[in-house]
Amino acid sequence: QVQLEESGGGLVQAGDSLTLSCAGSGRTFSSYSVGWFRQAPEKEREFVAHITWGGRVTYYAKPVKDRFTISRDNAKNTAYLQMNSLKPEDTAVYYCAAAAGLIANRDVEASEYDYWGQGTQVTVSS
Repeated sequence: QVQLEESGGGLVQAGDSLTLSCAGSGRTFSSYSVGWFRQAPEKEREFVAHITWGGRVTYYAKPVKDRFTISRDNAKNTAYLQMNSLKPEDTAVYYCAAAAGLIANRDVEASEYDYWGQGTQVTVSS
C-alpha cells in the first residue's frame, strides 16, 4: 500500500511555470507507476501524464504534451509534474495516483489506478 500527497499548487499567470510534487510513503513507492490527473469545476477528472515505476516510459495527454514533463526520483519517493507555458484552461485540482505494474502508451482511465492523493489546486490567471 502507498499513500500519496501532492504539493506545489498555487496561483500563477498565463505563461508561467509551476512544478507539482507527489510524495509517496512506504518502501514500495518505486514499484508503482504514477499518473497525474486534473479536474476542473463541473468537469470530469482527466488524464494528464503517466510514468512507469522506473521512469523509463512516459506518456502525455495531447493538451499538455510538449508543455508538461513528468518525472520521478525514487530515492526521494517523489514524482513531479513540471508545467510550462501554463494556460487558463490548465486551471484545475491536480491529483497524483499510483498503480502497480501499469505501463501506458495511451490515455489512462482513473479506474486503472489504485491509490490517490488529496489533490492540489492550480489556478492560472489570464
